[in-house]
Amino acid sequence: MFKMIYGLLNGQDIKELREIIETATFVDGKISNPHSLVKNNLHLNDEKAYERSSTIMSNALVRNEEFRNFAFPRKIAPPLITRYEKGMHYGLHPDMAFMQSVDGPVRSDVSCTIFLADPSTYEGGSLHVKQADGHMRFKGELGSAIVYPSTTLHEVEEVTKGERIVGITFIESQVADPAKREILHELNDVAALEGANMSADNFTRIQTVQQNLFRRWGEC
Repeated sequence: MFKMIYGLLNGQDIKELREIIETATFVDGKISNPHSLVKNNLHLNDEKAYERSSTIMSNALVRNEEFRNFAFPRKIAPPLITRYEKGMHYGLHPDMAFMQSVDGPVRSDVSCTIFLADPSTYEGGSLHVKQADGHMRFKGELGSAIVYPSTTLHEVEEVTKGERIVGITFIESQVADPAKREILHELNDVAALEGANMSADNFTRIQTVQQNLFRRWGEC
């Protein structure tokens, strides 16, 4: 299950992140994964810029209700800005099961790409997710994000013009099983959309089901 979140970043977030992108140093992305045979990108290599940018993106995720109701976040790895210039790509790969962070390892249940460039300024560079029953491609608007299970095989297609710039992060969910997470998300959606149309008794009943399932399946 995939979730496109529009307007994740506000105007001030975008302004600050673009200033960081324009002034910070980027290095070969293989520094973080030297054994990769498919990684061909750049990532931020400036400690102060990394701390500030990751804080901006993390805060945007935490305050977003759509994200919280989809991912049920327990831990969020500090987001990292990555850059793809013309000819760069990231071949088909799975995400690592555990990501290292300053606060210890984060199990990658949910992956997130935050789009930091206007899609009209570059060509190619779509996030391509391979599934048994087909293929999905994502190229979001500036300030939006795509959130999806880390278990999927995916790639970043070659950039043929301009620059693709994104923030990437990984989330350890309170509900590790993606099927259970989807059920809870659907229940949350129904309650949010239809709650005002239900009798008070029935709305209380669906809330009870939500919380009892979350209690049974969740990790605190």
